[in-house]
Amino acid sequence: MAFDGIMMTMVRREMSGVLIGSRVNQIYQPARDELVFAFRTQQGTKKVLIRLSDSPRVHISSCSIENPPVPPMLCMLLRKRLGGARLSDITQPKNERVLCLHFEALNEIGDREKLKLYIEIMGRYSNAVLTDGEDRVIDTVRRIDFSVSEERVLLPKMPYELPRMQDKLCIEENEPETICERIDMLGGDDRAALNTIQGISPMIAREICYRAEKDSMLEQVSALKRLVEEGKGEPTLIYREDGSPMDFAFMDIRQYEGALTVRRFETFGELLDTFFSDRDRLARMKARSADIGKLLNNGIDRLSRKINLQRADLKKCADREQLRIKGDLLQANLYRIERGATSVTVENFYDENNATVTIRLDPTVSPAMNAQRCYKEYNKAKTREVMLTEQIQKATEELAYLESVQEMLSRCESEAELSAIREELREQGFIKTQKCTAKRKDKPLPPIEYESSDGFRILVGRNNKQNDQLTLRTANKNDLWLHTKEIHGSHVIIVADGKEISDTAIMEAARIAAMHSKGKDSAQVPVDYTRVKNVSKPNGALPGKVIYVNYNTVYVTPGIPS
Repeated sequence: MAFDGIMMTMVRREMSGVLIGSRVNQIYQPARDELVFAFRTQQGTKKVLIRLSDSPRVHISSCSIENPPVPPMLCMLLRKRLGGARLSDITQPKNERVLCLHFEALNEIGDREKLKLYIEIMGRYSNAVLTDGEDRVIDTVRRIDFSVSEERVLLPKMPYELPRMQDKLCIEENEPETICERIDMLGGDDRAALNTIQGISPMIAREICYRAEKDSMLEQVSALKRLVEEGKGEPTLIYREDGSPMDFAFMDIRQYEGALTVRRFETFGELLDTFFSDRDRLARMKARSADIGKLLNNGIDRLSRKINLQRADLKKCADREQLRIKGDLLQANLYRIERGATSVTVENFYDENNATVTIRLDPTVSPAMNAQRCYKEYNKAKTREVMLTEQIQKATEELAYLESVQEMLSRCESEAELSAIREELREQGFIKTQKCTAKRKDKPLPPIEYESSDGFRILVGRNNKQNDQLTLRTANKNDLWLHTKEIHGSHVIIVADGKEISDTAIMEAARIAAMHSKGKDSAQVPVDYTRVKNVSKPNGALPGKVIYVNYNTVYVTPGIPS
């Protein structure tokens, strides 16, 4: 998963063919380590994504990225200096992971000036540096002072220096025989190839050695040299057995010999968009939902501890009948108890054998008062049992609700879904409403919609509020309702539309219900289904909570039918 130097060479040529001669239309900074340049070209607007953290890369992208309402200072500086600038060239030193965008711009007084944007894709040291015509730093995403590095300082007005080059051979500047000699000298394996050829990743080094087993190493190095010089790369994506993307490359990958799936793309921009889009979106959602996740975790932990303590107290209330019996025995034997006694032994007439029982007394009060204290403690325990039972039930319902919201949060894929969950928690009082914040009503999201193989619409709620809306208001009483059995998940509706719902549609909807639940990683998940008319909501219940009768259960493997 390395954005190596030769991959950058392919991306540079792709960008050059589309962007050179175009003008900067807009600049965005969605995150501290992320820049987006929109160029106005003859083919329309083209965006260049520059990512400097979490898989750094640069390429033409068609992905839509949400931007902050207020641009950061660096973004405002870039807009000021590069807004409307013409991209005159894109260069790269010796297959290194450094790209330089050359701009021709107008300064504040209308004079032409040349500016450069150096993009360094080097793992956690990745950076973007804007320089003037004399290669002096104007500003940088990550400033480096003398306390960080004495060799290379990146501060405004300081001269810009390229990162230290590696002691490797550039495949465009060296003959294949020279490269092969060094590989042989270092051992002839993939590690030797990696330490010899500039700009290749470990996977490419393994691929070269894998192919060299059938042909010679000289032939493979020569083929790689031709591929780089001609710029005819093959954008390739490798998928794991479960369908998730594993790695990408600029050439065809054969080393897995059919064990993994390989897919080719038309452009490198499309390849990188496909590989990173889902992962980046989930990572961004995870960061933006961190506060809600922390709130839910704290709430779940607090309620769990509270329920355990209340259940322990409730257990103590189970002995309250002994207090009433002691009170009755004392009341019946008042004439036998001397004032100031610390205990008394009496016959227990509640016992079939009339066994004796010893009762401790408070010598500072009268025998009658001791009996009344037993009755008082009994009544307190009885009242406490009722209150604890109600409190445990309420806390258990709140716990189940927060766990269901937590499960919904794990499946959020957009800012709109996250906002809906945030608003739901605010309405239920789990998030405090800021009085100074203006209320903004977001447009409600529609349910997730699928279609069964035999044509039935299948609707899935995105959150608890939408679950209620879907089941209790949107669905017809003859539609079919599905939900995982005793597992948090979404409400699922099969729209009957006046037809008899098929067994095929039920099984496919059950798999969808299992997939949209906490049991999505299980092999077999129980799913209940019944007509919507058999589903109702208890008075005062939290969002998403329903009861249902006359249902059937099927066991399915979670999945989205194709």
